[in-house]
Amino acid sequence: MDSNTVLFQVMVYLGAAVIMVPLAKRFGLGSVLGYLLAGILIGPAVLQIIGNEGHDLMHSAEFGVVMMLFLIGLELEPALLWKLRKAILGLGGLQVLITSVIISGIAYFLKLPWQSSLAIGMALALSSTALVLQTLAEKGINRTTAGRSAFAVLLFQDIAVIPMLALFPLLAIAGLSTETAGNEAEAWIEGHGGWMRALIVSGAVAFIIIGGRYLIPPLFRLVASTQLREMFTATALLLVVGIAVLMSTVGLSPALGTFLSGVVLANSEYKHELESDIEPFKGLLLGLFFIAVGASINFNLIFEKPLLIFGLVFALMLVKAIVLLSLGKAFKLRVDQNIIFSSSLSQVGEFAFVLLSFSLTEGIVERGYVEILMAVVAISMALTPIAFFLNEKIVLPFVDKRLSSTIAEKEADTVNEKNPVIIAGFGHFGNTIGRFLRAHGIKTTVLDIDSNRVEFLRKMGFKVYYGDASRYDILLAAGAAEAKMIIIAVDDAEKRLQMIETIKKHFPDLQMLVRSSTREDTYDQMNAGILHIYRETIDTSLRMGVDAMKLLGFRAYTAQRAARTFLRYDEQKLKDLSKIRDNEKEYINQSREYIEELEEIIKADIKQLHLEKDQGWDEDSLIADEKVKKDE
Repeated sequence: MDSNTVLFQVMVYLGAAVIMVPLAKRFGLGSVLGYLLAGILIGPAVLQIIGNEGHDLMHSAEFGVVMMLFLIGLELEPALLWKLRKAILGLGGLQVLITSVIISGIAYFLKLPWQSSLAIGMALALSSTALVLQTLAEKGINRTTAGRSAFAVLLFQDIAVIPMLALFPLLAIAGLSTETAGNEAEAWIEGHGGWMRALIVSGAVAFIIIGGRYLIPPLFRLVASTQLREMFTATALLLVVGIAVLMSTVGLSPALGTFLSGVVLANSEYKHELESDIEPFKGLLLGLFFIAVGASINFNLIFEKPLLIFGLVFALMLVKAIVLLSLGKAFKLRVDQNIIFSSSLSQVGEFAFVLLSFSLTEGIVERGYVEILMAVVAISMALTPIAFFLNEKIVLPFVDKRLSSTIAEKEADTVNEKNPVIIAGFGHFGNTIGRFLRAHGIKTTVLDIDSNRVEFLRKMGFKVYYGDASRYDILLAAGAAEAKMIIIAVDDAEKRLQMIETIKKHFPDLQMLVRSSTREDTYDQMNAGILHIYRETIDTSLRMGVDAMKLLGFRAYTAQRAARTFLRYDEQKLKDLSKIRDNEKEYINQSREYIEELEEIIKADIKQLHLEKDQGWDEDSLIADEKVKKDE
């Protein structure tokens, strides 16, 4: 079969993605790196299935970036932007500005043209939204101060891509030759005078804003009335493609127009439908773009100049980390949170590939420099999981030890208070427990590892101490030797297990009540010998199920009794399943048997209730039943 045919090329790209992306996700590397690895695998460096056509594909797949920015615009509701305005404009804006200036200055000092220096500085100032948000969520620190600050910076960076893309053509016009100089759209816009060009561009932007507000919603209502899902999808794609064509025609970045239209439609009733229809196309095209990037990485260059490439990676990540650390300190992030914040954003992100490829297309940066920087970006992203690991295992424990000892000395007379209950972790889960106990006059000693949260809660009147409850000295200072129980409510499942081991070893008489996030967490805690495990979603899920049954006409007592039966049976079978969790086949078979058995038990219980005409304890049900009898 001819390897140059479209079908063969499609098969190769999709096959590489299907193989490499799941493997990358399994090893915690993220989907973006999976696509890059797929491109490397099929590219000239390894299997050589594709060659220089990777560059051609990159230009087509860049449309996935346009779709991504449309979806980002849809997410930017005014209320969210206003809520995060200080962090977005302050922390995010300063990070992009300062980092861009520093990197651009270094590039200009190395004798690059100022246009190239500025483009490189803007591209390398960005971090990886896909990698960082995924990693923060997986490690359970996305809701900490560091996680929220990182999200704000990433949000500003995503927004900043728009003006950057709009600025790049101006850099090319400023004096460098471009590869797209003969483009018909550019020739059309260039054929008019300066004032006319400004008027045309302003009119196009105004048309997008006004059309998105007043013309697009009626059009979507008309299409939705046909009740044909494929027509709605076609209309959504037509919207994105049409705006991209309009922007290209007037000489602006297509991403700018689609982003603006997304922002305008952020409060539309069709927002979620648009997201669901565009998302698959965006993901596929963006994946192809990253595959093309991986295939186009010049590994011969890396092998020829390893010291230069890895030296640039180290220097770049160091510069970004220093800038972020300084900004975090200026915005009063505590040391531990600041370290997480700065290390998580020190790499270069996926949008750098986009901007660098645009700079090459526009003739702003020479191909040799772009190839070097592409390799630097890819390596910095590949090092991100390693940086998180080293930060978590080496840097943070050392800093935490220093901070804990300092705080312990400062608060020694207060931390040594003896209360019957210790609460480890005072986020939403632990906070609710603490307020409930406090309302009943039960005194507690509260420990939390998020230093910013500690300061915030103190301002609200809570007596909270910074400290890692998995450490023996912190627990001892908090009165664990005299306390009756400890409530372990921290977010991190691994940290909960560390606390359990420390308490079992040093405070065996201290009763533990432990929060659990998933069934896997529950199994781990059962195997660790914990008797009192509290799954954070089970009670809420069953309460919602009870309300659903009541709204469907079941008596409240029947629904409550069914929920208690379900919970009691599920807790019993958890112990059995925890013993066979590593045997997947047996685990699945036993789980299916337990599900069927539980359904039969509940059905039999409800049937028995009807036969006995049990009125139960529920006054509401009795009143409702009596009303029905009178109506009959």
